Amino acid sequence: VQLQAYGGGLVQAGGYLRLSCAASGGTFSSYSMGWFRQAPGKEREFVAAINWSGSSTNYADSVKGRFTISRDNAKNTAYLQMNSLKPEDTAVYYCAAHRSPWATVARGYDFWGQGTLVTVSS
Repeated sequence: VQLQAYGGGLVQAGGYLRLSCAASGGTFSSYSMGWFRQAPGKEREFVAAINWSGSSTNYADSVKGRFTISRDNAKNTAYLQMNSLKPEDTAVYYCAAHRSPWATVARGYDFWGQGTLVTVSS
């Protein structure tokens, strides 16, 4: 499956953005999906995950209560709604697909999209 993330940009602290991840070339609903991010000079870190149906989600502690992951299987698209953004959320955000449709894990993803840059100004 091929993944393409988009929707990044420049936003002020306290603002919001919605990232999208469009999938093609596979059966989208057979994958669980995840979002990751990598800030300058830091390792990539897990942000959020959702199972194939959307019935189960998982979040990093740093984004709980501010970010929401969702998906629309009819549109082959996963989303990451980011609210109350902070300067420390600045990073390149990546979406990824996991072959286990029930997984909401932080590692073991099989397919990755290119990143989209989110910059949060203070």
